[in-house]
Amino acid sequence: MAKNNVVLKTGRRKTAVARASLVKGKGSIMVNNQTVETYINNDLLTLKIKEPLIIAEAENKYDIKVNVFGGGQSSQIDAIRQAIARGLIEVTGDEELRDKFVKYDRSMIVSDTRFKETNKPNSSKARAKRQKSYR
Repeated sequence: MAKNNVVLKTGRRKTAVARASLVKGKGSIMVNNQTVETYINNDLLTLKIKEPLIIAEAENKYDIKVNVFGGGQSSQIDAIRQAIARGLIEVTGDEELRDKFVKYDRSMIVSDTRFKETNKPNSSKARAKRQKSYR
């Protein structure tokens, strides 16, 4: 664990970036200075954020503050989930927990490198070519 008992970790998905800090506490999760329930408003997505805590059996052991920006709601949730999972591995220092996460879902630990392909110059989409109206 770090010197001042705070662990800082980053999670990424597409263009969403989440920075999480874990401290020993009573189990509160704050996302952009709001509780998870008010930030997301969906029980299924809230559970997706709490998945790493449930797998690690650490639901009421750590206070988590997350700052997330960029991307859409789903990408932000995946980024938050990844940051929390990485933080739990560092806090516990347990390699078995890492193996548990990888066995359950590899994207909890490893970033997904896929991005939207950029549009080419003078083109409407990444791969589609302009239509010709003559002939």
